[in-house]
Amino acid sequence: MTAAGTAVAVVTGASSGIGAATARQLAAAGYHVVLTARRKGRIEALAAELTRAGHRATAYALDVTDRPAVDAFAASLDRCDVLVNNAGGALGADPVATGDPADWRQMFEVNVIGTLNTTQALLPALTAGGDGTVVILSSTAGHATYEGGGGYVAAKHGAHVLAETLRLEIVGTPVRVIEIAPGLVKTEEFATTRFRGDEEKAAKVYEGVAEPLTADDVADTITWAVTRPSHVNIDLMVVRPRAQASNSKVHREL
Repeated sequence: MTAAGTAVAVVTGASSGIGAATARQLAAAGYHVVLTARRKGRIEALAAELTRAGHRATAYALDVTDRPAVDAFAASLDRCDVLVNNAGGALGADPVATGDPADWRQMFEVNVIGTLNTTQALLPALTAGGDGTVVILSSTAGHATYEGGGGYVAAKHGAHVLAETLRLEIVGTPVRVIEIAPGLVKTEEFATTRFRGDEEKAAKVYEGVAEPLTADDVADTITWAVTRPSHVNIDLMVVRPRAQASNSKVHREL
């Protein structure tokens, strides 16, 4: 399903936001990008856009929490040089005392188990190619807590630990492990999904922040890290807008 001789980059959660922006930038950098997400129509449209622009792109509908489906996807690839584990997300902003365990479970399944599934399934191909790269999109939530974020923070701490442990365990193999931890990023869906379609609550996340990060900002960071010389590993990069000093300290012009 991929072009022989062309480096292949798999991007999960590529139907919107950071995933879609990363696919565009990696395609422009010369990769054959394989777009995966649950929303087949979205990734097919993006693959068509990239193809019209003269790039190589393939869409593959995939739920990263479905391990048999992930294994079948991995088996369909001729090669894999880069894996960008972007699929994830947050649900709710309830305190620990009243948080819904189902929300916590779903966040852990997507952010941690989904990343584990794709990484395990594609690691043999990444290793066999002789110069593989695993990118894990965590979050500043994976490095510091904040009120109302317990479930998401726990899941992203899991993603961070997965990246850190994997790097220790495969040192000496031809595979890099890169963790990108974005702070406040304004995309079309993240906050809206978190608040279950409540546009007013979603807007308050960014209220008064002159320039939150964009999906393109994060994609640019990912692409830069991936395209460093193969002996250079960007272990961890925390990326925030200038207005954000920490998860709980944000300058707002109200």
